[in-house]
Amino acid sequence: MTIRESMEQLEEQYLSPYAALSKNTLGRDKKETLCDIRPEYQRDRDRILHCKSFRRLKHKTQVFLAPEGDHYRTRLTHTLEVAQIARTIAKSLRMNESLAEAIALGHDLGHTPFGHSGESILDKLCEDGFAHYQQSVRVVEVLEKDGQGLNLTKEVRDGILNHRTSGHPSTLEGCIVRLSDKIAYINHDIDDAIRARIFKEEDLPREYTDILGHSVRERLNTMIHDIIENSLEKPEIVMSPSMEKAMKELRAWMFAHVYSGSVAKEEEGKAQRMLEFLYEYYLKDTDALPREYLELMEQRGEKRERIVCDYIAGMSDRYAIDMFEQLFVPKAWKAL
Repeated sequence: MTIRESMEQLEEQYLSPYAALSKNTLGRDKKETLCDIRPEYQRDRDRILHCKSFRRLKHKTQVFLAPEGDHYRTRLTHTLEVAQIARTIAKSLRMNESLAEAIALGHDLGHTPFGHSGESILDKLCEDGFAHYQQSVRVVEVLEKDGQGLNLTKEVRDGILNHRTSGHPSTLEGCIVRLSDKIAYINHDIDDAIRARIFKEEDLPREYTDILGHSVRERLNTMIHDIIENSLEKPEIVMSPSMEKAMKELRAWMFAHVYSGSVAKEEEGKAQRMLEFLYEYYLKDTDALPREYLELMEQRGEKRERIVCDYIAGMSDRYAIDMFEQLFVPKAWKAL
């Protein structure tokens, strides 16, 4: 018996009857020889951790564009926080921790530079539209490994696609990530907003904090416990009605006070115009794209609008700024 087989046997003996067992995966689009050590969802987690798109997340905006200071969240630190929350919930409910972690680590791979402001401008510019959850799936299916993709299992790709608010994941592990994403970003965005002096903890509406908690630590603890207590030994992942209502209303309050119109978002318009310039430039001169993107057009017959969108979506904030300066900002020169 291989190590993988013994680990799959342990899953059968220990995990909840509602968990997704590694040996029962619907599989990959391209059949592969099974690993002798790692179950399939663990392999997916490892592939995501080692891919280029994951590394680029460290230089992509979460909410605050170009903040001064090292302690504001990036898309990478957000992803790691989601993964940790998802693992805590999955382990407590005896769900498949590796599947939850793989989905969490991959859920934002397709996010653009400059956060949701970058996503909204690409959605406006690209004729087929743009949504980061769809792009995350495209990254793992098509764009990684020079057009070969990561060949992930169907369950991981389903969880990535359906982590959005309106999504309906096919596994309970995917449902865990969907809620963990919201818990993470509401709480760390509050933490970052307080650090940015946009508001103070005492400014948060008491009608929500009296239910959720009066600090980031307390809110995380309360919300995670609520999900575990209301989902234990059940075929669903849910929050109590009062907790879910308070979370949604606090999220709406955050949209009004942080995500829209705050001082930290004042650079958004500049970032969007910059991405628009880059999009139009590469649309007119696709030969300026890196070879791997040109090969996607040649080999897969992809539309140039889609490929230009792929290239810009994959940029980090800093790389997008550098390319804009290189293409559009005059440089000093001197006579010989």
